[in-house]
This record gives sequence, C-alpha cells and structure tokens, in this order.
Amino acid sequence: MTTVVRAATRASPLARWQTDRVGALLGRLGVVVEPVVVSTLGDERLDLPIHAMGGKGVFVTEVQRALLDGRADIAVHSMKDLPSITEEGLTLAAVPERGDVRDALVGARFLDLAPGASVATGSIRRRAQLAALRPDLVFSELRGNIATRLAKAADFDAIVMAAAAIDRLGVNPGVWEALPVEVLLPQVGQGALAVECRSDDPATAALLARIDDTEAHRLTDAERSFLATLGGDCDLPAASHATADSPGGPITLRSLLAAEDGSVVLRDERVGDDGVAMGAAAAGALLDAGGRALLQA
Repeated sequence: MTTVVRAATRASPLARWQTDRVGALLGRLGVVVEPVVVSTLGDERLDLPIHAMGGKGVFVTEVQRALLDGRADIAVHSMKDLPSITEEGLTLAAVPERGDVRDALVGARFLDLAPGASVATGSIRRRAQLAALRPDLVFSELRGNIATRLAKAADFDAIVMAAAAIDRLGVNPGVWEALPVEVLLPQVGQGALAVECRSDDPATAALLARIDDTEAHRLTDAERSFLATLGGDCDLPAASHATADSPGGPITLRSLLAAEDGSVVLRDERVGDDGVAMGAAAAGALLDAGGRALLQA
C-alpha cells in the first residue's frame, strides 16, 4: 500500500524544488508526497523589507499553520527562514543533506566593485558585513523570488543571494562569485532544508528520521542555538556557521553579531563537541563583548 504524505510548501520555484527534493528522498521509501501550496506574508508583501515585517517567520508561519490545522502532514522550509525556537506543537524531524552555505555576488566579482558601487540585498546580515569591508558601497533593498531578483540585477552593480538557490534552480546569472565564508559569514541554517511534522505524530517523525542527515542536523543545531540564545530572532545582523572535519568530530563554530551599518562587527570562534552548548556560549560571549549594547541602542 502506497503511503501518501501531504507537504505544506510555499509557491516559489525554489520552495517547490525543496519540496520536490524531500519528495524524491521519501519516494525512495515508497512514499508519495502531495504538495499543499501556501501563501505567506513574506510572499505577499514585497513592498516591505523582511526585517520591517518581523524578520524570521514571515516565510514560515502560514506554512506551519497548514501543518498544525491538519491540512498537511509535513512542512518543508528553507532552514534559514525558520525561527530558531521551534513552534509549539511541531518537531524539526529532518534536515536532509545540506547544499552550498555561501552567499553569492551576482553582476560583478567582489574585488571588481568600483568605489561607490550599488549593491542590492534584502538581508541586513549581508549588508552589515559588506559595509564593514567596503564602507563606500551604496545599498538598496531587494525582494522577490529568484527570477525576480535576477531580473532586477541589471539595475545595480551587483546583487547578493544564496549560492544554493543558483545551484538548485540551475540558473545562469552571468558574472557571479560565491563569496568565501571568511568574507561573508552565512546566515544560520543557510543551504539546509528543514522538515517539520506535528509533535503528536510519531509515525511521520519516524518516517522523516529516515531522510535525516545527522551531520547536517547536528551542525545546524549548533547554529540555531546561537540565534536562540540571542533572543530567538535577534533584530541585529547575526550569523553563525558550524563545520566539522569528519562526521561526528569536533565542531568549529564561527559566529558574528554586528551593527546594521557595519561600523561594529563582533566575532567569535570556538571548537568543541557539544554544538548546542557552543552556540549558546558564543552568543553569550558576543553579547558580553558589546552585543548587548548594540541591542539596547
């Protein structure tokens, strides 16, 4: 007998790719995934910056609601859009294999940006880090799905987007460069998918556990712990990226907290085995090092 699982998802091509990828993984287990397409606040209000709408959650709240009210059995998200504190009644049951974590500069290479170049991005994290490196850059807001953003690229000297989106959609943006994490530290969970189910549905949780990449899950847990300790959805530019030289081996966690204009950039790097504890410790260290004053300001 075929098992059918309903997956709540946004309508964008990238979101549908992500859901199709989860469907392909579950398909190997004899499961058929039926998409339940949901519109989110972030999709509808393209006239507002993401941070003006409350930051994280604007792309996931309605998707999670479809799961909680029984219209869907699972929800598929970009991990970077998911609040670091899991919604009551839900379980983060699977983190499939992770893609490219880097940010990409489209339209020019970083070293080729002329003085005063115009760069468009909807992310205050990207803007702050680039401003710290190049205070001369002029920033503009950028919203919309991947195709829309690429279409707007000609209006600026460069735009910034996730390298994973370029890879997954197979688009050719012309001149572009994936920026090393040493230049632009990624958003928490960037490049990873997150699959949720209801906490009272152990059968679905057990099914999703079979497509979980335990290493990707372990590393993103460390990053999410950093953000959760900052306050769940810190209003300041924040970044955290966990790596390990071998599966199950020691974790290196690099974290960042900055002023929106890039005038202050606080960094932390630590190595250890307990990623969740490391994330919390990194957040505490950056708050004590001046981050708390930035939040109060």
